[in-house]
Amino acid sequence: MRSEDRVNQSTQPRRDFLLSCASNLHLAKSAIGKNTLRATARLLNGKSTAGVTAALASCGCLSESNPERPQKVWGRRGFSPGRFLKPRAITIDEQDRLYIVDTTGRIQVFDTEGNFLHQWKTPQTQNGRPTGLAFGAGQKRSSSTKSSEVQHDPDGNDPRIFVADTHYYRILSYTLKGETVTEESIGGVAGIGPGEFAFVTDIACDRFGCRYIGEYNASDRIQKFDAEGNFLCQWGGTGRNPGSFVRPQSLVIQEDVLWVVDSCNHRIQRFDISVTPPRLIDIWGQAGSANGEFFYPYDLAIASDGSVVVIEYKNNRLQRFSSSGEWIASWGGPGFEPGKLNQPWGVVVDSKDRVHILDSNNHRIQRIELPT
Repeated sequence: MRSEDRVNQSTQPRRDFLLSCASNLHLAKSAIGKNTLRATARLLNGKSTAGVTAALASCGCLSESNPERPQKVWGRRGFSPGRFLKPRAITIDEQDRLYIVDTTGRIQVFDTEGNFLHQWKTPQTQNGRPTGLAFGAGQKRSSSTKSSEVQHDPDGNDPRIFVADTHYYRILSYTLKGETVTEESIGGVAGIGPGEFAFVTDIACDRFGCRYIGEYNASDRIQKFDAEGNFLCQWGGTGRNPGSFVRPQSLVIQEDVLWVVDSCNHRIQRFDISVTPPRLIDIWGQAGSANGEFFYPYDLAIASDGSVVVIEYKNNRLQRFSSSGEWIASWGGPGFEPGKLNQPWGVVVDSKDRVHILDSNNHRIQRIELPT
């Protein structure tokens, strides 16, 4: 047997595997350029095993060698279960179940592998669709005020999914099964008075059960309510000065710190909520596309090590920061292929520190490792 035949025979299984991998990932359709494709084809002739691995890693075929590629991409445009029409918000519960609302008003529930579990829908969508979701505990109530329709934890710690029903000026409360808890809703009246709302953006709950609700348009402010839904205080107002907001799009609480994604001011503001009214701690970011700058940030999430990931609607990327605000890494960029984003709205981090990105105008979810 000629040496050339022996080489071809010994490398054929590896070549077949790599060619299959390349085919399955549609390398010909990816934005890697004709020169890279030609180089990969030459390497697949068996002349360089190491070169084949490097070339395919650069194309994203070997995900373990390329942290830029997502771990998983799922979802597509549509109305049936498991499909989305411009998903607007995402939250995650203690069992790592993902709750996603899109512009149909559906709230769909999935596991972290993208398997559909169940769904429900908000009662009205004619005026507009929800833009915020949060996981938290239900209100504490005496037995005389408990609903006859929904069973309650006797200690008042019922897990809830709260929906920012933006264009109906209210927060809706649901059990994890999608049962409406009418008595726990807040708002419903348009206005600028206490307990009234403009366009509601998001809600966050602290360890005492207090609710913090953001709104924009007529009043860019945050209102605080106690665990029974009673108004306590408000702060903010439309403006660009520290402590003011222009569309506070997302709220996240960790211990006694409230993070506010001040979207149209292109910044993050942090508040100490152990005092009343809450005290401004610091401000992160400014308008721009450089590392550490923001262009319409829409959501953030906090990892187990305290680092923070921020998703940007207009920069089409995710940035990671240390707990003190130092830039660590970025991920994404505008586009349609896996690893690229198209006007993302939301982000959560699960118990394994995997990041789930709501790639809204691509009608899908992308799961990645924490960028490093």
